[in-house]
Amino acid sequence: MTASGRGSAGEVRVGGAGATGAGAAAGATGATGAGGAGAGGSGSAAAGLAAGSGLLIGGLIAVAFNLRAAITSLPPIYPELSATAGYSTATESVLAAVPVLCFAAFSGLAPALARRLGDERVIGLALVLLAVGLGMRSAAPGVLLFPGTIVASSAIALMNVLLPSLVKRRRPDLAGLLIGLYMMSLTVGAVLGAAIAVPLFDSAGGGAAAVRITLGIWALPALLAVFVWLPQLRFRTVPGAADGRRGVLAMARHSLAWQVTAFMGLQSLSYYATLSWFPTMLRDHGIGAAAAGNLLAVMNVGNAVTGLLVPVLAQRARDQRLIAVCAVVMIMIGLAGSAFGPNATAVVFVSVLGLGQGSAFSLAVFLFAARAADGHTAAALSGFAQGIGYLIAVSGPLLLGLLKSATGGWTVPVWVLLGAAVGQLVAGLLAGRALTIGAARPGSLAAASGPS
Repeated sequence: MTASGRGSAGEVRVGGAGATGAGAAAGATGATGAGGAGAGGSGSAAAGLAAGSGLLIGGLIAVAFNLRAAITSLPPIYPELSATAGYSTATESVLAAVPVLCFAAFSGLAPALARRLGDERVIGLALVLLAVGLGMRSAAPGVLLFPGTIVASSAIALMNVLLPSLVKRRRPDLAGLLIGLYMMSLTVGAVLGAAIAVPLFDSAGGGAAAVRITLGIWALPALLAVFVWLPQLRFRTVPGAADGRRGVLAMARHSLAWQVTAFMGLQSLSYYATLSWFPTMLRDHGIGAAAAGNLLAVMNVGNAVTGLLVPVLAQRARDQRLIAVCAVVMIMIGLAGSAFGPNATAVVFVSVLGLGQGSAFSLAVFLFAARAADGHTAAALSGFAQGIGYLIAVSGPLLLGLLKSATGGWTVPVWVLLGAAVGQLVAGLLAGRALTIGAARPGSLAAASGPS
């Protein structure tokens, strides 16, 4: 963020006016009114800074809560959807892949929309679209389940990209902490979505009405997040104009961008494959429906624990290679133990799997900022890595469903996931090096990729 308000880190406008100098720094945290901070007392300025930071943190937590709940609430009730709506395994495989495919298709659009409207307004519009999409699939599941899921997933894709880059521009000094809080809130939503799906369906009496309630209830926290995010709409954080060297497509020229993308994509392949099919696998192993949903929730609890800790540790580390290795090793142990171990130890291995997946995902999100020299590059890298990465990930739910149908068991699908984890390990060792893409311009605020 430069003194002119138009630097490489982006521009924060309050009430439509460019915020400059000290006013820009305060405006970036919500401390100024229209026109920026004046020369008033330092106590008043400090109070305004703290209040603005609190509103931003509250908004980030409310938005992040909605990024996975609508997705994790579906797999635990796939058998019920099959019985109620007549969905086949192939249809469920496609439904499981829809969110990931939308993430791939719409991630690259987020930086362009942000340049036109500003990060805050795009996120606000995405929240409204999320609520609309969830309402659609609840209103007429037989007709609108797929269209509603597409609308909701597309909205989530925009927020996935813009939240990390918004943190980079607005509060780079707190990037590790804010990304950790964002990850924790995201995984809390994922845990609740998985944990209450089957009990909610059963308490609603089963049948078509229960399907509508189970699918539509997650529109309520999305609407609540709209209201919590409203104070941020008076800001307009705009990326600097693309110079042809740091746009989304230009990231393809950087090997480091491909390494971050591979780590992100293979992590997401593993996560969405297990999210979509492990409840069914556990039920095939003789575990009850509610218990399988609870185990999926346990997996996401592990995501929450490491999702909060890993970004803070990553920001303090000289580089992130050791964190990447530990994350992938936990994923491999968790996969093997959950699939091939006795049911009595499932909760242990599912917990380990969740800790590894949470570490890997939060590290991938952290790398979007740490491997970029400034806010614009961070948005471009985030869009590129998520766009290509989710194209890799979309094969996970589809491939596991097809392999299960073809082989009649879970041995081959799980070995495929273990092979993907080996590739993720290699990508993590490369992406975890203390390197950055692009050079920060004079006066910009760039997050350090080395020790803080």
